[in-house]
Amino acid sequence: MRALIQRVTQASVTVDDEIIGEIGQGLLIFVCAMPEDTLDTAIAFAAKISKLRLFKDDLGKMNHSLIQTDGSALVVSQFTLAADTSRGNRPGFSGAASAEEAHTLYLQFARALRNLNIPVQTGLFGADMSVSLVNDGPVTIWMES
Repeated sequence: MRALIQRVTQASVTVDDEIIGEIGQGLLIFVCAMPEDTLDTAIAFAAKISKLRLFKDDLGKMNHSLIQTDGSALVVSQFTLAADTSRGNRPGFSGAASAEEAHTLYLQFARALRNLNIPVQTGLFGADMSVSLVNDGPVTIWMES
């Protein structure tokens, strides 16, 4: 799996002019399933992200995780994280998992975060979404499982 993670003070996702997911302090996680990913990959990736020390402690150092801060997660599927830009000017996305497989893994990833007692909101898989956020820091992390 691939993820682009942003520490936020607030974030929301809108579909057809309706907010379908919204959080305050926490992580906005754009996630992309790759062909080799499994349900176990999604669970392990969620656990890893939940423990990343991206939030400030009392001294202003990034020493606290999402779990420690009682933050929330907004999980948004984004197959474009699989973009291949090595040839030409049009990115290719054949490196992403199939839509059916990606949907299953996306749901498993969000479920795994919920199972860690993290409040989770989601986007709508496959929909044309608008995402709004206030990046805190800014802190933005690129990850691969």
